[in-house]
Amino acid sequence: MQIRNATEDDLPGILAIYNHVIATSNAVYTETAATLDDRRAWFAARRAGDFPVLVADDAGIKGFASFGDFRPWPGYALTVEHSVYVHEAAHRRGVGTALVGRLIEKAQRRGKHVMIGGVDAANTASIGMHRKLGFTEAGTLREVARKFGRWLDLVLMQRML
Repeated sequence: MQIRNATEDDLPGILAIYNHVIATSNAVYTETAATLDDRRAWFAARRAGDFPVLVADDAGIKGFASFGDFRPWPGYALTVEHSVYVHEAAHRRGVGTALVGRLIEKAQRRGKHVMIGGVDAANTASIGMHRKLGFTEAGTLREVARKFGRWLDLVLMQRML
């Protein structure tokens, strides 16, 4: 498996993973599928902001990850928030760990101070992966979102870089 910078050619694979996550889990707090144009705009915004978009490539896209600004105000300039999504068939094979590990390296090289991740409280696998990578739980926001007719809790995790 190769972790590399994403290209526009990777967007259909990224879209397929993202929409599967939307349809089958609480990892993304929406029930509306994204379009290829949505992913193109997201990718263009990441590039314009000089933020990384990485893919795990193993004869196809097995996962993707990125980070961006945590909040838009200048005081937060050294804090980033990341996201990571893995193809269902590649769960528990180290793909997410490899992607987030590379994001951590990139954030450190850019002089960032803290990386934040927002994880659905029921996603114990993701919480465990983040703990393994040195993230700690900073707090839980109770019932801040709804999806599939249920209230959802969001765990904020952070890692000092």
